[in-house]
Amino acid sequence: MVRTKQLVKTFKNGDVLTPVLKGIDFAASQGEWVAIMGRSGAGKSTFLYQMSLLDDPTSGEVVIDGHDTHGMSAKEKMQFRLSKFGFVFQDYALLPELTALENVALPLLMQGLPKADAYGRALSAIERADLGHRTGNLPSQLSGGEQQRVSIVRAVAHNPKILFADEPTANLDNDSAKRIMEIFTDLHKAGQTIIMVTHEDQYAKLTQRIVQLDDGRIISEERVKAEPRAN
Repeated sequence: MVRTKQLVKTFKNGDVLTPVLKGIDFAASQGEWVAIMGRSGAGKSTFLYQMSLLDDPTSGEVVIDGHDTHGMSAKEKMQFRLSKFGFVFQDYALLPELTALENVALPLLMQGLPKADAYGRALSAIERADLGHRTGNLPSQLSGGEQQRVSIVRAVAHNPKILFADEPTANLDNDSAKRIMEIFTDLHKAGQTIIMVTHEDQYAKLTQRIVQLDDGRIISEERVKAEPRAN
């Protein structure tokens, strides 16, 4: 479903070059749930951003669902992200002026769905996440756990090929984090491909595979047996 070959990312600040990713070869299969781990500064989020086409690598290949993304225009990448990816970030990334329902419906509208269809699909998705009583609330009126649940609903309402998650439990209390991981577990059991950056061992062990980064390189990979629920 996603493959990188000799992926390199170097940031430039004036004359100073800072290599962050140093030739990463990686692949994840359809329906696989992979955790990406490593110390702060290891390159985890940068790696996720390259795979999800939110940033352009300095060199190397990113192939998604059989499509070589090298040479895609910015508009083509935007359309690719919109149609094939879902994103969950640690800061929720909800639009503060939109209600929960409007936040979920927006990507569907951007894909060209008629308004009635987009809102109907968004409402069904929110209700399945037990947030039907929060559809008219702004993000500021929701708890952190509720905001993250809305962001997950928004990310998967259009049935993406891949769900990318960057530290999805980082800003949550323990109970909210467990609820989020239960949702991820259910999504994975339903066949969702998930690439998740996390620093929490207990949640990484719920996935199928843990990839450890250090100094911009993969230093180890471990197959793990996912448990059905976070506990």
